[in-house]
Amino acid sequence: MAASTPSAQNPGLDLHINPSAPEAPYEQVRLQVVEAVLAGILVPGTKLPTVRALADQLAVATNTVARSYRELERDEVIETRGRNGSFIAASGDGRTRQGHAAALAFVERVRQLQLGDDEALELVRSALRA
Repeated sequence: MAASTPSAQNPGLDLHINPSAPEAPYEQVRLQVVEAVLAGILVPGTKLPTVRALADQLAVATNTVARSYRELERDEVIETRGRNGSFIAASGDGRTRQGHAAALAFVERVRQLQLGDDEALELVRSALRA
């Protein structure tokens, strides 16, 4: 049976942990928060439950939720404001911005190697297939 909780702070947020899912519990939490941001359920500035509160509600270790929050912060989906807690970042989901920065770095390196656009695109297609 999967643990589930609508957060008291975010009644529309309903997180589930499916113990039989192939993804680790921390990844399940991370993915569900990202999906809620992309769906507009969690908007910039929304306060998330504390690590301890969410871990208790989902019946998982605090380290599980802490890892989810660390990875969400790394990806700029959330920001932690010390004792004030964790919030959805003003940018919402920083993955697109980070992806664009990675693409620009790739293009810069491709130009240094004097590869053509078609060659560069084929390298990307090949990498995506891998």
